[in-house]
Amino acid sequence: MTRLTGRALRVTVFVGEDDLWHHRPLYSEIVHRAHAAGLAGASVFRGVEGFGASSLVHTARLLSLSDNLPVAVVIVDSEEHVRAFLPQLDELVTEGLVILDDCEVIRYVGRDKGKK
Repeated sequence: MTRLTGRALRVTVFVGEDDLWHHRPLYSEIVHRAHAAGLAGASVFRGVEGFGASSLVHTARLLSLSDNLPVAVVIVDSEEHVRAFLPQLDELVTEGLVILDDCEVIRYVGRDKGKK
């Protein structure tokens, strides 16, 4: 089981939900690569409204026809592991925003394999 406490680094990747990497959602490719790299965890959060460098507002409001809502992929691990993963993000994220934040992990506990 991975143990992570104390100082850590959080990387947040903002992309569009319709962004693709070889016919696969980009956010999914990022999560699967983070998993393969052995990072502590990754989560994807779908936004309901937002805009980025293109200044085009995307929204989920009922009367809007907009799609490609913003998604944020958040990964937390030790600074060493996150920085080692950054070259993969450089390859994957051709449009979007990647940010790093220092953070402190207070509790990181997984579920026992035998329990559901």
